[in-house]
Amino acid sequence: MPESSLAHTVWDCTYHVVWTPKYRRRVLFGQCRRQLTDILRELADKKPGVEIVQGAMCPDHVHLCLRIPPKYSVSNIMGYLKGKSAMELAQRIPEQRRNREKEKSFWARGCYVSTVGMNEAVIRKHIRQQQKADMME
Repeated sequence: MPESSLAHTVWDCTYHVVWTPKYRRRVLFGQCRRQLTDILRELADKKPGVEIVQGAMCPDHVHLCLRIPPKYSVSNIMGYLKGKSAMELAQRIPEQRRNREKEKSFWARGCYVSTVGMNEAVIRKHIRQQQKADMME
């Protein structure tokens, strides 16, 4: 990955993040999957410097390789992505909102985050394998 820069900082902060729908329900397919892919891209584009390097969406979890500038915390960006994507998904797909009327939340609390340094190739391979495994299901 090339390094980026801010006013007084040169950085390369890449993270592997994974999160799941509430109760790890297998709901990320079909229209939901397509809409969520678009939503996550739009949200990343709205935050200056945040970039989705690679991603995979399995029926019960999302993998992203994200570049996040040091001016943002990972938890801040994850809260933003999960919160805004849930609200946007409820607007775009009304059935999703009705299906989770009682729970009030689409995503499970928390996420897995790992820094990607020298192991970026391994992480990217893992994400590609997740996509292949998902296609076989």
